[in-house]
Amino acid sequence: MRFRSKFPPSGQGMTEYIIVVAVVAVAAIGVYSLLGQTIRNQTAGIAQEIAGNDGGSALSAASSSANSARMQANARKDLKNYSDENH
Repeated sequence: MRFRSKFPPSGQGMTEYIIVVAVVAVAAIGVYSLLGQTIRNQTAGIAQEIAGNDGGSALSAASSSANSARMQANARKDLKNYSDENH
């Protein structure tokens, strides 16, 4: 005779949910680390404009940060230059 529980096993669903949340969190951290300064500068520029001030300096800083992020994204990263980047 086999014992049957009233409650179906639900541990697998929770484990899958935790894995998905962890993957999304890692992706968000990666994007924010690459574009974080740009996002902060754009937000500062928008806040200055809403307040009635000139937000041009914050927006130009955002553009500069975006260019820096683009250059970092285009840089070649492999084992040949691993020791150069990790001092």
